[in-house]
Amino acid sequence: MHWMPGASLFSPADVARKDFYKTPAELRLMVAPGLATLASLDAVRAAIRPGMTTLELNDVADAAIRARGGVSNFQMVPGYRHTVCASVNDEVVHGIPGERVIQPGDIVSIDSGADVGGWSGDSAITLVVPDATRPELVAARQKLSAVTEASMWHGIARLAVARHLNEVGAAIEEYVESQGEFGILTDYIGHGIGRSMHEEPPVFNYRVRAKGPEVKPGLVVAIEPMVTAGGIDTVVADDEWTVVTADGGMAAHWEHSVAVHRDGIWVLTAADGGASELLPLGVTPVPIR
Repeated sequence: MHWMPGASLFSPADVARKDFYKTPAELRLMVAPGLATLASLDAVRAAIRPGMTTLELNDVADAAIRARGGVSNFQMVPGYRHTVCASVNDEVVHGIPGERVIQPGDIVSIDSGADVGGWSGDSAITLVVPDATRPELVAARQKLSAVTEASMWHGIARLAVARHLNEVGAAIEEYVESQGEFGILTDYIGHGIGRSMHEEPPVFNYRVRAKGPEVKPGLVVAIEPMVTAGGIDTVVADDEWTVVTADGGMAAHWEHSVAVHRDGIWVLTAADGGASELLPLGVTPVPIR
């Protein structure tokens, strides 16, 4: 779950920790919530099908988090009572689970987070529901999702070698630009994560002039590009949560929580620490010890 640069949607208590570098012991405590978050998204990935409601997907994720001894940290955000955000088609982020029925060909972003022992995980995936009758539409939506996911991994790979955090956003934008005509949302960005789901520092998905904080052991961030097939302007729906593209274009959202430690980086919300995606990019993730 993102925040907005300069004007967070979350209360000051949510962005709680200014000393955002974690100790080695604290990093170890962040492994469990990352895996609980992963389990919730794996459960949704296995369950999603046409005819399901977004609320049913929410319940699948909630059961997976509880099975790992966690609770939803999304429900700790003031005013939000669900376990996931389920955003469909032109909805970018913050879609509220409800009675909306998943249709063939839909592009669905699921954003989930878990709290285990007072520490947070946060991750998002985008899935395209099969539709044999509209192969071109499905292919276009799959490409949008694939570009967004790959841009996230390029950002994570840059984190492994970066001196300053804002190099991540430059890597994300560089990759997206290389793939064609896509838009990167600038009003919604990533964030630090720890005891609170939303902490300093902000994590941009695009180039900015400032260098950002130093990348050093103890930094834990949620990297989460949000990419559209059209323009980047958005509006907030009448429910005061769901963010929708202004032009009706499709959107995708991918996110992982990533820790920097003394031996390297580790993707907390990936079963292999991100190895399957990072090794081809020249980065070998190292488990937290």
